Amino acid sequence: MNKCGVTATHFQLRPGESLIVKGTILPDCKGFEINLGKDCNNLVLHFNARFDCKGDVNALVCNSRRASEWEEEQRPPDFPFHHNCETEITFSLTEHDIRVKMEGSEEIVFPNRMGLNLIDYLEVEGDFRIKSVTFP
Repeated sequence: MNKCGVTATHFQLRPGESLIVKGTILPDCKGFEINLGKDCNNLVLHFNARFDCKGDVNALVCNSRRASEWEEEQRPPDFPFHHNCETEITFSLTEHDIRVKMEGSEEIVFPNRMGLNLIDYLEVEGDFRIKSVTFP
């Protein structure tokens, strides 16, 4: 994956609030990731869409990272993404989980393993061109 991307900090997403990432999946996309948490070493959600990377093809991998250590992966069954398409992904924080909504797919419910009541770190990397990040 490319080592370019966007990082945002200090925006204070709290339980009951959401953020929406809109963008375009590049034509030759191998994969992209959207990370949410406190910093790059403490992620409440690592959302990784893999078209063809890290030994996976058309796989979605969700995980968390605590003190730089990866925890147990979850692999939702759906892969709603397509090359050269625009997409919108909504992340909603609750006290117990992070809910991820994507067009054409079941909602993903990923546990808030760290018990964070504030997310102030967002990182988007890979073959994905961001159009907007909004806080509805």
